[in-house]
Amino acid sequence: MKKTIVIVDDHILIAKALQSIISNFNSFEVLYECENGKELQAKFKVKSNIPDIVLLDISMPIMNGFETAEWIKANHPNVLIMALSMQDDEQSVIKMIKNGAKAYLLKNSHPVELETTLNTLVKNGFYYPDWVTSTLCDNLVKNQIEKSKINFSPREIEFLKYTVTELTYKEIADKMCCSPRTIEGYRDHLFEKLELKTRVGLAVFAIKNEYT
Repeated sequence: MKKTIVIVDDHILIAKALQSIISNFNSFEVLYECENGKELQAKFKVKSNIPDIVLLDISMPIMNGFETAEWIKANHPNVLIMALSMQDDEQSVIKMIKNGAKAYLLKNSHPVELETTLNTLVKNGFYYPDWVTSTLCDNLVKNQIEKSKINFSPREIEFLKYTVTELTYKEIADKMCCSPRTIEGYRDHLFEKLELKTRVGLAVFAIKNEYT
């Protein structure tokens, strides 16, 4: 049986193009498209309208992708959320992951990559961009990294909590009453301990291990 998908995007041409592309995939089918989160909420009142996967744009009027993902996570936790956006900044990725997105793909991706992403999402329960390291992804699946097995200082734990926010490193330094250089030290120590290379990786680890 094919996995069902709902597309939420205020650009109708893009939504229709996605529907056409996905119609050629062997394992997936599109139930319908919505222009924003409010419209999706109304559709979800009918049980048969609840899909396996929601492809979710971020920048939308009325109810954006961040708000929509948070609502789906709270009310329909079994629905897989995949962000599909032009926004590739760390803050957007971190916020979407925190709000429940299990996958993130850019709109300029090739259709083959879209199909691969969907298959990986269904199989593994997640898909993140290449710059979220393969080490992190492996650990998300195998649960090899556990907070009980790694010694963190209280200040490193405090810094971890801030990685999931939209604060810059300088703003985090202000919050923690220390210098940006000290913050860089905490970041680099955590990179080494967790074998990560990006703030997104730290944020996903913090969310997964409930440091938020």
